[in-house]
Amino acid sequence: MNIGQAARRTGLSAKMIRYYESIGLLKPAHRSDSGYRLYQQDDLHSLNFIKRSRDLGFSLDEVAKLLTLWQDRHRASADVKTLAAEHVADLNRRIEELVSLRDTLSELVAHCQGDQRPDCPILKDLAAGRCCH
Repeated sequence: MNIGQAARRTGLSAKMIRYYESIGLLKPAHRSDSGYRLYQQDDLHSLNFIKRSRDLGFSLDEVAKLLTLWQDRHRASADVKTLAAEHVADLNRRIEELVSLRDTLSELVAHCQGDQRPDCPILKDLAAGRCCH
């Protein structure tokens, strides 16, 4: 199948498929005599794997490691679990940071009168350059 068909079947754009190939996440596609990329069922499996991994928030480096583990039938599941657990820990750190940011901004919004006066605690805080976490 051509890249457009592969894109429709995987939910990825043709541009993303070409990008994944250019950075080595996807093996280079076979080419037709006229130079068009041709994809096989195995390529679709890899693309679906990449898409699902990205949907779960894994970085491109992590996806590359996961692909290597997925393709290695002699891998230890402990290696996969370690990588996923590290990702969960990173997600939890990012969630904590976002919660802190939300709480700080919510407090500033609550203290802003939101009327015609020029006094605004939100702008004062931003101008002060204080960090909120």
